[in-house]
Amino acid sequence: MDDSVIRAMQRWPNVPAVYGWLRLNRRGDWLLDGERITHAQFRAFIGRNYLVDERGCWYFQNGPQRVFIALDATPWIIRHRADGRLETHTEAEVTTVKAVYLDEDGRIVLDTEHGPGLLHDGDLDWAVDQLTTESGEPAGVEALEQALIHLSGEDTGLYWQGAATMPVRRLDWDDMPGKLGFVREPVEESEA
Repeated sequence: MDDSVIRAMQRWPNVPAVYGWLRLNRRGDWLLDGERITHAQFRAFIGRNYLVDERGCWYFQNGPQRVFIALDATPWIIRHRADGRLETHTEAEVTTVKAVYLDEDGRIVLDTEHGPGLLHDGDLDWAVDQLTTESGEPAGVEALEQALIHLSGEDTGLYWQGAATMPVRRLDWDDMPGKLGFVREPVEESEA
């Protein structure tokens, strides 16, 4: 968190939180009242001060004020870079993938040291190359189609070949917040 933000929080400790103003879309863009934020320094400022509360609600600490963020997907959007690294939409490097999930529409979510992140749709071809069957063969279209048939929580018969090989589990899109511990549409605590 920025030092200026910490100082503002100490100076004005009781500023009311804001809801319904900021959103993170499935491509990793911050949206302010539905408009994409394009100012690079402002996007970086949000990213440096992006946190989660005890309820699993993500927010941007804007000086003394918490601005809660609606999530179109997961708290993080993850990209694969040309040098082989994975990074979040805030450019934080992903070094640990703890679990891999496949939803009913073929979206891939990685549970990382930062929290759960939807793999950017521009990286799905790369992701498919990371998937193998139990025998170690590359997962083809038929294996992917079979994986989508499994019920939420079941192993798909696919394996993620990252720093460590791990099974890919099915997890329905609507079950992700509860299973992975985040809130897509934060509301004031008195409304919860």
